[in-house]
Amino acid sequence: MGLPGMVLSAIAAAAGAIMYWAVTYQGTGFRLSTVGLILMIAGAFGFVVSAIVFAVSRGPERAPRHTLDRQVVDTAGNTSSVHEDSK
Repeated sequence: MGLPGMVLSAIAAAAGAIMYWAVTYQGTGFRLSTVGLILMIAGAFGFVVSAIVFAVSRGPERAPRHTLDRQVVDTAGNTSSVHEDSK
C-alpha cells in the first residue's frame, strides 16, 4: 500500500464520481450510478487506509550517525588506528 495505493484509490474515486454524476445511461439490471457510488466509497476508504499505512511506514526521523575510521602512520613507521562514533 502506501503512495501507490493512494493514487489507485484516488483514480477509483474519480472514476466513481464520473459514473455517478456524468453518465446518464441506465442499463437493465443495474445502475451505473450505483456502481459509481460504490467506487467512490471504496476509493475514499482505500485512500484513508493507504494514507495511514504510508504515514506509519515512514516512521520518525532519526539523527544521522557518523563513523570515522582512520589509520595514522608517524615518521618512525608506527601505525595507530582510530575509530570515532558520533551521533
